[in-house]
Formats: sequence, C-alpha cells, structure tokens
Amino acid sequence: MNITRVFGIFAAVFAIAYTAAFEFHWELFSYHPKLGTFGWGRQPSINGPVMHWYGSMGTGLVVAFAASAIALPFVQKKPLPHWIGWAVPLVCILAWIWFLRGFFTR
Repeated sequence: MNITRVFGIFAAVFAIAYTAAFEFHWELFSYHPKLGTFGWGRQPSINGPVMHWYGSMGTGLVVAFAASAIALPFVQKKPLPHWIGWAVPLVCILAWIWFLRGFFTR
C-alpha cells in the first residue's frame, strides 16, 4: 500500500472543502482568543473577537482525510494524474480572490 498516491486527492479535496467551509460558514469549531475557549460550530462573538479560521481549517482537514481514506483502495489500482494535486488548489485560489475582491478593492 502506497499512501503517497492519495496526496493529490488530499490536496484537491482540502482546497475545495476549506473554500466551501469559508464561503458557507461550515466551521467545525470557533476559538475565542480573549477567553481562551473553543466552541463547536460557528459561535457568535462573546466579549471580544471570535476566530473562525481554525474551524475552517479543521473542516477541511476532516473532509480531506476522509476522502483520502475512501480513495486509497481505488488509487492503488489506477493512480490519478499528478496535476490534480496542484490544479484544483490553484482554481480554489482564484475562487478566494473572487470571494475577497471587496477587501482588495475598497
């Protein structure tokens, strides 16, 4: 079993899941730095700012690990093209630029 065959799948699925989690607010958890506490899901601000970025990363990691584990038996028989591991994240970067265009144009 060669686990390196799923690296491209992990990269592609992580990029898609992280982008979707950011855009649709599917955070796994939220962090309140002033209080030093975590909360499940998207939490409102409690006595200071709340950080959703960690939760978006967590969502991307969970989805990418699950997809990689499911895909591992399939890619052992027929490996995927190597370009998937860099082309899909590149498209997601373009989506990020589009989502954050208001931040750059103000």
